[in-house]
Amino acid sequence: MSRLSPDDGPLAMIVNPTAGKGKGAHYSVPVAERLTGAGFEVEVLVGYDGRDAQRLASQAVAAGSQALIVIGGDGMVHIGVNAVGGTGTPLGVIPAGTGNDFARATGLPAHRPDDATDLVLGLEPAPVDVGRVGDQWFGCVLSAGFDSMVNERANRMTWPKGQRRYDLAMLLELGVFKPLPFRLTLDGQLVEVEAMLVAVGNAASYGGGMKVCPGAKLDDGRFYVTVLERISKPEFLRVFPQVYSGRHVNHPRVSVYEVAEVSLEAPGVVAYADGERLQPLPLTATTVAGGLRLLTPALA
Repeated sequence: MSRLSPDDGPLAMIVNPTAGKGKGAHYSVPVAERLTGAGFEVEVLVGYDGRDAQRLASQAVAAGSQALIVIGGDGMVHIGVNAVGGTGTPLGVIPAGTGNDFARATGLPAHRPDDATDLVLGLEPAPVDVGRVGDQWFGCVLSAGFDSMVNERANRMTWPKGQRRYDLAMLLELGVFKPLPFRLTLDGQLVEVEAMLVAVGNAASYGGGMKVCPGAKLDDGRFYVTVLERISKPEFLRVFPQVYSGRHVNHPRVSVYEVAEVSLEAPGVVAYADGERLQPLPLTATTVAGGLRLLTPALA
């Protein structure tokens, strides 16, 4: 593996113009200038929406871009991972989103585009793990249960905007939510449990620093699976805030597993990964050790 070089071909840079309340678009100019100033040919791609961004990123990788650079938050990382996963094309990340959980896991500086760009240019790609579900990939956390159902509800709502919509969706979902009958197959071992949520962590956090899978590492070839079993709603409200510190895993109704493959089944549940809608259950997620070449300081 070697550092990026202008002699090895163009770079593709894809931008989410709305990431971080417009920071993605704002950062794209200095990042592009820094890359071209270092001698690189840069193709700047701006998707109209997530699907269009995914199409553009995948086309750039298929066309032979030396590396794919994404500017944005975890949603843009998800697009980047799905464009380069398993291809060998390196991924560089300029964190400009609200949560930046993937950047947090890899030591990339958030909202410091010059520093992040210098790291992308100065580091050799390091192999890191990614999760795979069919032909889809994820970098941080796959979730199913209360949190994914809140996302489903929020995505159906048109008011209010921003974080307030998610907060309202959480309150509404909590009013009707019931524990779900999960069937989990963990490296071949069947576990049947009524649970509030199941989180499959390739990295430790989601949702802007919620350490739902605090023991997850990007280079151990395993998922860290957190299962919050049936508890009362008042107890759930007491325990859930502990996810920001990772102390929730000490609760007696929380089980954790470290596995390379997990299958999830539960009726009426849609899984989310990296905060993006993935697919309805059932599904099987597999760790692909070293399946992503990432320009990152933490694992370099």
